[in-house]
Amino acid sequence: MSVVEVTIVPLGTGSPSVSQYVAGCHKILEQATDLNYQLTPMSTIIEGDLNRILEVIRQMHDTPFAAGAQRVSTTIRIDDRRDKELTMAGKIKAVTDKLDLVSG
Repeated sequence: MSVVEVTIVPLGTGSPSVSQYVAGCHKILEQATDLNYQLTPMSTIIEGDLNRILEVIRQMHDTPFAAGAQRVSTTIRIDDRRDKELTMAGKIKAVTDKLDLVSG
């Protein structure tokens, strides 16, 4: 399982606001019921099979074009760990456990 961060930025939209484009991309994610995801203020984190995630990101990348964007810039960061299960919750727990050790 992989954890992937994706940021999709539509350009050439005529407006500095991009929330409608982000919402369009998230509709694609809502349909991908086999993936877990978390919207953050600056990006989206997706958890699941890497090939499936990349397939969905491709669909998300195309969405702003369909909504009128002239250009789309997509940034992807992949955390693909093979020695043990990798999850969003597990990554956060690993840090918070260490915070508890430091403060306790």
